Amino acid sequence: MKKFYNSKLFYVIVALLTSFAIWVYVASNDQDVISKRFDGVRVEFTGEETLLASKGFVIIDPSVNTVSVTLSGPRNVVGLLEPSDLTASVDVSKLTQVGYTNLTYSIKYPSNTNEANISVRRETPQVISFNLSPVIEKTVPVRGSFDGNTAEGYTAESPVFEPSTITLRGAEALLSDISYAWVTFGEEDISVSYTTDVPFTLMDSKGNECSGTGLTANVETVKATLPILQIKEVALRAELLQGAGANTENTKVTLEPASVTVAGDSAILAGLNQITVATIDLTDFSTTFTERYPITIDNELSNLSGSSEVTVTVEIVGLETEKFTIPAANLACTNVTSGFTSDILTRELEVVLRGTPEDLSSVKAENLRAVADLTDYNESAGTYIVDVKIYVDGASNVGAVGDYQISVELKKG
Repeated sequence: MKKFYNSKLFYVIVALLTSFAIWVYVASNDQDVISKRFDGVRVEFTGEETLLASKGFVIIDPSVNTVSVTLSGPRNVVGLLEPSDLTASVDVSKLTQVGYTNLTYSIKYPSNTNEANISVRRETPQVISFNLSPVIEKTVPVRGSFDGNTAEGYTAESPVFEPSTITLRGAEALLSDISYAWVTFGEEDISVSYTTDVPFTLMDSKGNECSGTGLTANVETVKATLPILQIKEVALRAELLQGAGANTENTKVTLEPASVTVAGDSAILAGLNQITVATIDLTDFSTTFTERYPITIDNELSNLSGSSEVTVTVEIVGLETEKFTIPAANLACTNVTSGFTSDILTRELEVVLRGTPEDLSSVKAENLRAVADLTDYNESAGTYIVDVKIYVDGASNVGAVGDYQISVELKKG
């Protein structure tokens, strides 16, 4: 240590410390007046809370956020200040009208600063301009898009957003251009309904993004849901009521279109393999039948094919028709109400029978019967045209084609 104290380095360190102490002493007691420029002094509006609470006004679009000032004062005060120690304070608490306003500002110093001998020599700019706008609420719809894709065999319905609207609160001038809130969401190969919480972006009517600065919303995110439906091709069919020799083996059925593509919940589609569009009685026509029918599907399913009707064509193959006359003796009535009598006014009835040529050749007029069922006529006296059922005795593969009627008179007693 003795060697160190006697060294040149020791005396250099002592000299430096002494010089620094002298400088600190002089600076702290220096009363010389200096001027110093401070750039980037932050602008602060005071009384904003009072203005909002009492008048419902807010400040937007200030002309500047910082100012430059030149201060004059003692070196030991002004010389120690930095721009971050100062604020340019604008008092807005007493404003009463909306619109653009110009106000001067005052410089605020740290609490321990002796301001007595400090003066402001220059301010740039000298006034602060801003817009005083009323606070309002505005409700805008939520729109959006799904940016992913669905898995093969599935389709998506339109996205659903919860909430469907957003309420914004802020300056009227800031809200005037906002038209809707936009969200985007997505994921790859979606096969079940997909839901996620996403932020939103405020947009104007032309699709340009709007700033949300200075605005508050009743929600921070939107729950976006993409309903997913399974796709399935389902066959169309016509149910046939056999008769008059026609059955599934000698009948050709054509449907156009033959199937439809539907979308819906997989639980519903699991048990759906075909859709019956019509029930066709093969005794209603002789050889060929064509008709259009609506395609009716479950209300919870969507028809993706676009076809709302189907054309059904039925053709009888390998059968022939032949006319026969049923004599009056073979016209009869059943289930006549007790106390009434029936008198058949029709003397003979011509019918068309269908069957194979061999079966038709074996049919005789005496084998045919036309029977009217009068159950529904109860105690109704008078003359009526009554439907009859045609019987071909001894030829099970031959039957009448079409509808037939006879005239019957009902009498009491």
